Amino acid sequence: MRKMYKFSERSKKKLETVDIKLQNLMNIAIKESPYDFSITEGIRTLKRQKELVAQGKSKTLKSYHLTGKAVDIVVWIDGKVTWDFKYYKEVADCVKEVAKKLGYVITWGGDWKTFKDGPHFQIEN
Repeated sequence: MRKMYKFSERSKKKLETVDIKLQNLMNIAIKESPYDFSITEGIRTLKRQKELVAQGKSKTLKSYHLTGKAVDIVVWIDGKVTWDFKYYKEVADCVKEVAKKLGYVITWGGDWKTFKDGPHFQIEN
C-alpha cells in the first residue's frame, strides 16, 4: 500500500495565502502524490519578487505569486530535500491529473521552454 502524505503546519500556513482553488488542488495532490512535498512559497510581496529576480531565481515582476495564484514546492526523498527534476516531474504529473479532475487549468513551471521551474505551479482559472 502506498503511503499517503500530508502537509506540515508550515506548509498549511503558506498554502492558506493563495487562491482557494489552488489550496484545494494542492490539498488533494499531497494525498495522491508519489512523493512527499512541502509548500515553500505562496503569496509574495513585490519586494520579495524583486529579490528573486535580482538573484536570477525568477524572470518576471509579474509573477502569479503576487496575486496568490501560484505556489512553489520542494520534494522530499528519504527525509531529505531533492532538486532532481525527475521527482518534480512525477509530482507535477499527479498535480496535473488532480487539476484535470477538478476542471482547473494549471501551468507547471517545468513545462516552460526557456526557464524550467520544477517547483512552480500556477492556476489559470
